Amino acid sequence: MEPSSANTGFIQQQPIIKNQFHEDVSLQRIAKLYLPPSLLEKVTPEISRLGDAVLSQQIFDWITDAERNTPYLRGSGRDAFGRPKQELIVTEGWRKLQEFGFANGVVAINYDSTSSPSPNGPYSRLIQFIRCHLWEASCANTMCPAAMQDGAARLLQRHLTTPPLAANLSETERSVFQNAYDHLTSRDPAYTWTSGQWMTERTGGSDVSQTETVATYSPFPAGRQQPVPLACKEENMPLGPWSISGFKWFSSATDSQMTILLAKTRPGMGVSAFFAPMRRWNPELVSPTCTGPGATGGTELNGVTISRLKSKFGTVSLPTAELELKDMRGWLIGKEGEGIKEISTILNITRAHTTVSSMGYLGRGIGVAKAYALVREAAGVGKGRRLPLYKHPLHMRTLADLTAEYHGLMLLTFYTLYILGLDEHLSSPSMSSPSMSSPSVSSPSLSSPISPPPPLHPLTPPTTDPNLVPPLLRTLSSLHKSFVCHTTIPLSFSCMESLGGVGYLLNSDSEHLNLSRLFRDACVGAIWEGTTDVLASDTLRALKQPAVEALGWLVETGLAASLEGTDQKEKEEGKEQKAEGERIRKCWDGLKRRIEKGKKEELVSGARGLTHRLAEVVIAVLWVVDARVRPGREVERMKRRWMAKHGFGPSGGGDGEEEDVKVEGDDGLELDLAIVYGEGGPKGVVEGGSVPGVSKL
Repeated sequence: MEPSSANTGFIQQQPIIKNQFHEDVSLQRIAKLYLPPSLLEKVTPEISRLGDAVLSQQIFDWITDAERNTPYLRGSGRDAFGRPKQELIVTEGWRKLQEFGFANGVVAINYDSTSSPSPNGPYSRLIQFIRCHLWEASCANTMCPAAMQDGAARLLQRHLTTPPLAANLSETERSVFQNAYDHLTSRDPAYTWTSGQWMTERTGGSDVSQTETVATYSPFPAGRQQPVPLACKEENMPLGPWSISGFKWFSSATDSQMTILLAKTRPGMGVSAFFAPMRRWNPELVSPTCTGPGATGGTELNGVTISRLKSKFGTVSLPTAELELKDMRGWLIGKEGEGIKEISTILNITRAHTTVSSMGYLGRGIGVAKAYALVREAAGVGKGRRLPLYKHPLHMRTLADLTAEYHGLMLLTFYTLYILGLDEHLSSPSMSSPSMSSPSVSSPSLSSPISPPPPLHPLTPPTTDPNLVPPLLRTLSSLHKSFVCHTTIPLSFSCMESLGGVGYLLNSDSEHLNLSRLFRDACVGAIWEGTTDVLASDTLRALKQPAVEALGWLVETGLAASLEGTDQKEKEEGKEQKAEGERIRKCWDGLKRRIEKGKKEELVSGARGLTHRLAEVVIAVLWVVDARVRPGREVERMKRRWMAKHGFGPSGGGDGEEEDVKVEGDDGLELDLAIVYGEGGPKGVVEGGSVPGVSKL
C-alpha cells in the first residue's frame, strides 16, 4: 500500500463544461416555447457557435486577468507634480471581453438588420437574451455597461423615430443623438460605445426625488469668431447647451464614452434626463511627450472628476466610481421635469439585463454541477459502496429540485422579455396574423417591412389592446427583477455547495469552475437597478387598473389554454389540471382582493410578500402552459414538484404555506436524471476512478 503525495495517488478528473445552448434543458425548452420553428432553425447555428466561444480557454484567461488586475486611477488621480490627472486604467482582459461582446452584437443584434438571418421583429429581444444568457457567466461583468448601452440606445431610438418626439428635435440635436445611437448599436469594437446611467446620489439610489445635481441652460455664444466647443473633433459633434454640476455616488460604467444622467433644472420641478459625452475636445491641451505636429490639442473628461473607485464584495472587474461633475456639458432628453419618464425606458432594459445576468450565473452554476456529478464519486447508501454522484439518489434529487426552481424562474424571466419585445413593436401591425409586418429597427431613421412568423405562445396578448401589453410590462418589469434576482442567490450557493470544498475555492487556476466568483457577482443583482424591497414597492404602485385586469387576463387565459384539447382519454388528467387551475385561481383571487381593498399601510409593509406571491402565481400559470404546449414526463413531474413546494399542490390550497413536497407517484433516480440531463439521462459519460474518501474541505 503506497502513500499518496502531491503528484501521486488519486487526482480528481476535471469536469467538462459543454455548450449550454445544447446542454441546458430549460434553455432549450424556452427557445422552443417562444420562437417559431423556422426562426429557431435559422438562429440556432449562430447561437450554438456563441455557446462554444464563451467557453473557450481564451475567454477564461481574460476573465482571470480582469478579476486579478482590477481597475485603478493612474497616480491616484494626479501626475508627478500634483496636478489632477484623470486616467482610469482597466486591464487587457476587461477590454478584450468588451470587444468580444461588441463584435458578437450582444446589444447590436436587437437594432441591426444585417445580423443573420434577418430582422426578427418582436422576437429580437428573445434571441438577444438567449445569447446574453450564455455570455453572462463568461463576460466578467462587461454586460453591466452593455446593459446601459442597450437602454441608452433604446431611449435615443424612441426620440429619433417616434414622430411627436422626433418633431421636437432641432437639426443639431438630431445629429448628436443619431451619432450617439450609431456608436451604441455598432459591432465594430473600435467604434462602439457603452453608456453610463447616473441616478444614484448620496441622498438615495432608486429614489431620485432628493437629487442634488443641477443642470443650467447656458448655451455657448454663437458666431464665427467663437465656434461652439466640440465633444469630438473628428466627428464635429458639438457639446451641449446645458451645464451640469453635482456629485454621483455610484457610476458602474466609468470607462464608458457617454452617459444618461438625471439632474434638476429648477426648484419645485421633477428631475430631467440628459445625454452627455464623457470626453470633450480641448485645443489647448499640450502633450508632454510630443513636440511635432499634433503636440497641442486632445481630449479630456467632460467636466468629470473621478473622486475615488469603489471597493466591492463582487463585480471587482467593473470600474465603479464616485464622480464629481463641474460644468459637464450635455443635451436635454425630452421635456424638463420628465426625467423619470425618460429613464424608465432605460430601466425596463437594464432590469431585464440584470435578471438575465442572475439567471446566466445560475444556469452556468447548474451546468458545472451537472458536469461535476459525472466525474465525482461519493459514499453511497450501503457500507463501503461508492457511487458516481449522478447515480446517487439524494444528490440527483437535489439537482432535479434545483433544476425545477431554475426552470420556473426562466419561465418568468423570458415571458417578461417576450412582453418587452411586443411592447417595442406596438407601433407595428398586430402579430396575430403571419401576413402582418413589423418595421425594421436597423436604423432609427429608416424602416422596411418584414414578416415575423406568427406567435406560438398561448399567452401572447393582442398588441392592438392598449390595456394588456403596456400594463403587463410595467408590472412584470419590477416584479420579475425583484423576485428572480433575490431568489437566484441561494440557488447559486447551492450550485457552489454541490461541488463541496472545491466549490468554495477561488478557482482562478480552473476559471471554468469558479462558482465562488459567480456567487459573489450574483449577489449584486438583488441590489442594483432597485433592491428587492424598492422593486416590490414599485410593483405595488404599478398594480392599478388596467394592470390588475391585465394580470387577470394572463391567469384566465393561461389556465384556459392548459385545458384545451382535453378529451375522454385525458379525463382523469384533465380533472387534475382543472383542480390545479382552481388552486392557482384561488390564490390569484385572494391577492386581487388584497390589492383592490387592502389599506395602503398594510399593503406597503407587506409589499415584498405580496409581490413574491404574485410572482409565484404568474410562474404557476406559465408552468401549466409550458407543460401543455410541450408535454412530457419530465416537465409534468417538475411542474408538480414545483407546485407542491410553492403551495399549489393538492394539500396546499393555494394559501402559500409550504407543504410536503412528496408527489404521489413520484419516480426515482431515472426520472431525476432525465430532469437534470434531458430525456435519456447523461450521454457519453466517462466515470472517475475509485475515490479513497469522501471529499472534504
